[in-house]
Order: sequence, then C-alpha cells, then structure tokens
Amino acid sequence: MRVAVVVEWADPWRGGAETSTLQFVRHLTDQGIQVELFTRSRLSPVPGMGVQTIRVRNPSRGRCSARFAAIAARKVSGTYDLVHAITPCLAADIYEPRGGLVVEALERNVAIRSRPAAKAFKRLTARLNYRQRVMLRMQQRLLTRRPPPMVIAISGYVARQLKHHYHFPESHIRQILNGVDPDQTDAAQRCADRDSIRALYQIPPGDLLTLTVAHNFKLKGVGCWIASLCLLRDSPQAHGARIQSLVVGGDHPLRWQRMAARYGVADRIRFTGPTQRIAAFYHAADVLVHPTFYDPCSRVVLEAMMSGLPVVTTRFDGSADVVEDGVSGFVLQTPTDVAGLADRVRRLSDPALRARLAMRAQLLESRISMRRHAEQVVKLYRSLVPARS
Repeated sequence: MRVAVVVEWADPWRGGAETSTLQFVRHLTDQGIQVELFTRSRLSPVPGMGVQTIRVRNPSRGRCSARFAAIAARKVSGTYDLVHAITPCLAADIYEPRGGLVVEALERNVAIRSRPAAKAFKRLTARLNYRQRVMLRMQQRLLTRRPPPMVIAISGYVARQLKHHYHFPESHIRQILNGVDPDQTDAAQRCADRDSIRALYQIPPGDLLTLTVAHNFKLKGVGCWIASLCLLRDSPQAHGARIQSLVVGGDHPLRWQRMAARYGVADRIRFTGPTQRIAAFYHAADVLVHPTFYDPCSRVVLEAMMSGLPVVTTRFDGSADVVEDGVSGFVLQTPTDVAGLADRVRRLSDPALRARLAMRAQLLESRISMRRHAEQVVKLYRSLVPARS
C-alpha cells in the first residue's frame, strides 16, 4: 500500500508533534506501508520512506503554509492509495491534527490570561495575526469539505473539539490515542542518569525532584507551578522531603526566574534549557508536573508514564484519557488550581504512593505505545482503500 503523508515540518527540534510524526511514520513502514513524506523539512529517505521536500519562499509564514498545502495537494492527487495529512491539505483522505484544532488552541491561549483586558487584547492580536488566520481558514476548509475526510482524533479531547467547534459527523471520527516509544533503558543506566543529573544540578538524593518539560512555559502552566511551589515552601513537608524542580525546554527563562524570585522559590527551581537527553531527566526525577492549559495529547506525559514517573496534568490535556486520577497519576480540573497542584505534589512526597502510581502507569505501556497507534491506523487504511478504489 502506498500512502502519502503530508506534514509541513518534520524536524524533531521543532517540538513533540514533529518528533511524534517521525516515530509514527517509522512504525508505518515497519507495518509494510510504503510511505512518501511531503514536507518542507530536508530529510533523508530511509528504507520504506521516500521524501519529497517542497521548497516555498515568501516573507509571510502564513503564505508559505498556504502555498505548501496547495503544492502538496497537486502532487498527491490521484497518485497514492491514500493521502494522510498531518497538516491541512484539501486532497486528504485522512486528516490527523496532531496539534489539535487551531480554534481550540486560540481559545486556550486566551484562557491563560487572568484579567478581562488581557483576554480582550489577546483575542484582538489573534484576529490580527495573519498566519493564525491562514491556518484557521485552511483547517476550516478541510473540516467543512464535502465529503468530509476521515479524521483521526489522538485523544477524546480532540474528538470533543471536532464536535463542539465544527459539529463534525461522528461517523467520520476515529479515536486512536497518540503513542510514544517505550523506554528501554536498563536499570544500571537509569541509576547512572539519576546520579549524573542530580549531581549536575546539586539535588541531594533525599529531595523530591519534580520535572516540567515545555517549549512554551506560559501555555504549559509554569507560572501556576511556581505559585504552587511557593505554597509547598511555606507549609510543612510530608515525609520530610524537600521539594525541588527542574524545568526543561527552549523558552526564555528570565521572566520565570524573576517570578520565582518574587515568590521566594528561586533556590527551589532551575531552568535547564533544551536537552537531547530527555530520558535522563525522566530517570532523575520523582514526579512529572504538567499543569498545561492546552495539549491535544501530551507526549511528555506519555513518555514520563512509560519511564515510570507518576504525573500531574489537567483535563485540558488529551493524555488525561489514560491517567486514572489517584490511581496512575493525578488530573486537575484547571491549571489555575494552585492549591490543588501543591496538594497533589505534597501527597506524592510519599515514596509508597509514588511507587504505586508509577507501577500502575507502566502497566499502560501497551495502550500508549506508538506501535499500537500505528497498527490501529493501518487497520483504518485497509478499511478505506477498497471504498476509495
């Protein structure tokens, strides 16, 4: 079976969605699917996967995105058994919005603002942002196309977005939970990673180390976590554990370092910058803290669970589908529940509770693997090809 996969960018350094796409494509080829990737990224072909790089030049990022989609639609039409679009393409038979819906992302970015004036200003700037308008229009055209494409929702959260914003027909939604590759690090290397990362950031062995991984600190609730860390500093710690925090990611830390200083927790939180050794940080940490305002289905949460970390996330994260509250992790109703976030982390200072939640999280490995995700997508391909022919 020959499948065209259309994704504007597929460079791993750009973030989780791009990394996830490349992992997904690799698993498709393992399933015997012959994939041709249409992208603006310059990637080398590998066995089972060809690459067609579409070069687009324009000072406007929005026009570049629209031009890429138009060129890709022409190139894939009538040539492949199926067209699977990750970014909007009108020729798509299957659309898998790994970044969720643009309209929902815009709403959640407004929700970050606490003051009405700030919310109104954000709505105004969003309407004036040309690239956002282009991406919104491209997605609207695809989702309102007749006949509609089959849409893969990588979480229940994304499925609900489709119904709420577009009244999208349920018959054309296939909910296939996102996945990640398993952590295959052996016990000796895990211990070495734990010791090296903690030594690098001067974290004593007895301290409870929380980890936050994000490229957009505001959207992922770093400010909420800093406020919670202040509450934890001012209250007696259960089980005598001193709570410290590492924040990993490429966002600019200065604003957040200043906020931590105002809250009196500058000595409890460190901003490491981006890393190529994210697995080592999972092994060094005790808890993943992810109070996100918006995540279609967080890879970070799934990876942490695969690595044996208890997680704290929110209902605005699609990965909460697999987090059983109080059993395999904790799910907050809102990222602004600062007291609730502090309470969950305080409870996780109990080593017995952490071990119990981590064990239950790791039992979900087969459910949250990228291999399982790809297998279910291939089943969908095989059901659609005869009808398309």
